Amino acid sequence: MTTKPKARKYRIKRTAPNANAVETADTAAPQPEAAPAEPVAPTPPPAAEAPSEPAPAPAGAPRVTPTPDIASPAQVGSENTIDAIRREGLTGRQLRMARRVAQKHGLPATSDFDAVRLLRDKGIDPFQRSNMLELVVPPGQEGAAPAQPRGAGRAQLPQTVTPQENLPALDESMAEKRAREVRKIQVDMARRRKRKLVVLFARLAFFVLLPTLLAGYYFYSAATPMYSNKSEFLILQADASGGRGGIGGLLSGTQFATNGDSIATQSYLQSKDAMLRLDNDAGFKAHFKQDWIDPIQRMNPDASNEDAYKVYKKRVKIGYDPTEGVIRMEVVAADPAVSQAFSERLIAYAEERVNELSQQKRADSMRDARDGFEKAQQERRNAQEALVRLQVENSALDPEGIIGSMRGLISNVDQLILEKELALAALQDNARPNRAKVAGVEADIQRLQLQRDKLNAQMTQAQEGENSLAEKAVRIQMAEADLVSRDLMLQSAIEQMEATRAEANRQVRYLTVAVKPVTPESASYPRAFENTFLAFVIFAGVYLLISLTAAILREQVGS
Repeated sequence: MTTKPKARKYRIKRTAPNANAVETADTAAPQPEAAPAEPVAPTPPPAAEAPSEPAPAPAGAPRVTPTPDIASPAQVGSENTIDAIRREGLTGRQLRMARRVAQKHGLPATSDFDAVRLLRDKGIDPFQRSNMLELVVPPGQEGAAPAQPRGAGRAQLPQTVTPQENLPALDESMAEKRAREVRKIQVDMARRRKRKLVVLFARLAFFVLLPTLLAGYYFYSAATPMYSNKSEFLILQADASGGRGGIGGLLSGTQFATNGDSIATQSYLQSKDAMLRLDNDAGFKAHFKQDWIDPIQRMNPDASNEDAYKVYKKRVKIGYDPTEGVIRMEVVAADPAVSQAFSERLIAYAEERVNELSQQKRADSMRDARDGFEKAQQERRNAQEALVRLQVENSALDPEGIIGSMRGLISNVDQLILEKELALAALQDNARPNRAKVAGVEADIQRLQLQRDKLNAQMTQAQEGENSLAEKAVRIQMAEADLVSRDLMLQSAIEQMEATRAEANRQVRYLTVAVKPVTPESASYPRAFENTFLAFVIFAGVYLLISLTAAILREQVGS
């Protein structure tokens, strides 16, 4: 007895434009010999959404009246689930990705939303990153994935015909190829980045970290501790007994008055002469040649004075502050007692140098004043000797007085002659004068006139000629004037010498120790952390400089 196959009815449900999903419902009973379920190849949606007609019955078969369209509870539940998924607002890219994941797992999805529903029923998250990456097939495994039938993922309606098994495989899409190439490039970039990072860390470890560790080991463990002894002293000027005018008087009480002496003292303490003197007195080179000092800080046994001077400049640091006038000195040695001894020796050298500078200034100032005084005194003595010699040679102590006395005698003779002439005139006024008296008066007048002529002759001889009294008087007057000027010059030289002596007393400098050297109890050097950090900065800077230079050269050569 043959059974008639029941007719299969279809129900078309209108969905959103993006979904175009079609749900099927089997109202008939299953056929006795049903094939295993296989993925149904979807087909493009129809051109018009019209109710589909049932398939025509075979020839000779009895006509079956269509039954009403009734959906099962499972179909209603799936429709509700699809409606809920549609209201989630998934993007087109997410829906396409869900369709691809469903095809990969072999789920018969009729639409993108149905693919999401089927994947969630299976417990698979269609939007997980691992699922997205599994869609890109690695190189060499292209044949491992099952072949998909052409047109898979684009079905909008169910198929009534079972797809054939011998259809050609689906060609790889451009998106899959692009994803595979991007993945390959990302893997290669990650591998190269990792290799470069490894090389960079290796270079940093070899050129920066390893030298820094060695430097830190030396500063913390191997370096010999050095003891620092600090002291401060300043150079002062003696208090002046009187004020001085000008800028010198304004600066006499400030540190600028001793600025030159302080700089000279600083230069002397930093010179090789001070180093040699310290070596002769306290054994500077022998101290730094001891065997228990580490090799880096130890001086060579056959070191020259130049090598010792380099160590001296490193271990003896002297600074001068011009605003305060203070000289600060720091002496570093491997033994605290030796550092204090070195400091005391250097301060003594500085004090001696200051005294020498003051004494030299005083000697220079007094030398000029003393020379001027001695010269003025000698010239005055010469002028006085010349005056005395003129007076002795002329046998007259006062030629001017002699000439004055001769002039007085001539005046007296002239007065006597005048009196005699008046007496003669009085006698002659008589009518009968006494001839004897007249003759006597005339004789007196003649004798007085003769004496006047002699005095005039002597006077003339005394005023004319090279050896006259007038010439001698002129020479004596010039000698006396010269003696007076020399006396004034001698007096000025004496005053100048006294002023210079007072100025020299004000030029006295003396050294005052403000901070005395004290024996240190703990080592000040090396400063392990600071020196290690400085070594790291130096090595890092050198490495960076060399790397930049090499990169620039490589770029220039490559271009």
